[in-house]
Amino acid sequence: MPYKFTFDLSKIPRFFFTEVARISYEKRMHKKIGETLQDLIKKFRIEELTGLNLSDAIHLLEDLVDVETRNFLEREKFKKTKKRALFLPHCSRKFMDSRCKARFEQDTPTYVCAHCSPDCLINEAVSIAERKGYDVYILPGGACVSRILKLKRYDGVVGVACGEELKLAGEVLSQMNIAGQAIPLLKNGCANTIFNIETLSRVL
Repeated sequence: MPYKFTFDLSKIPRFFFTEVARISYEKRMHKKIGETLQDLIKKFRIEELTGLNLSDAIHLLEDLVDVETRNFLEREKFKKTKKRALFLPHCSRKFMDSRCKARFEQDTPTYVCAHCSPDCLINEAVSIAERKGYDVYILPGGACVSRILKLKRYDGVVGVACGEELKLAGEVLSQMNIAGQAIPLLKNGCANTIFNIETLSRVL
């Protein structure tokens, strides 16, 4: 969890994310977006609803805008890819103890979902991705990404993580000439993290 703060955007209206996408589009035209982000924070009462201070809220939104911008720029290249992988954060599992029956493979490194809880976010994501032909990795940390990509070659990768980790992973993908798409977490932390399953399904 690279951020020094926790956040929960799951209670923010969906229109907020439409606005983030709009600002991402504008960023492709103009580089100065600081004032626009501050206006967005005020408009959606981000500080009040999340408990973030203004500096942390701006940092988070800048990362979200960067991720959206990269998604847009990479989308056409990604759509042409054949062999794809999905990287998921293990902290989005419903249970982080022995109630989760996922098996950990040390060599890869990844958890292998046992589909033990129908209402588990990871179970849902794995099921959707596997139906679409993706190889799925449930990662204990962001450092596993480059290790897996050195073991197995992919044309396209979809990653779910916090914005800061997604930016770092994006740099790795660029160096390896792999097309990427990113789904930011709506709620971070060490457990019970949240992402939007409908957004993931659409991106896949």
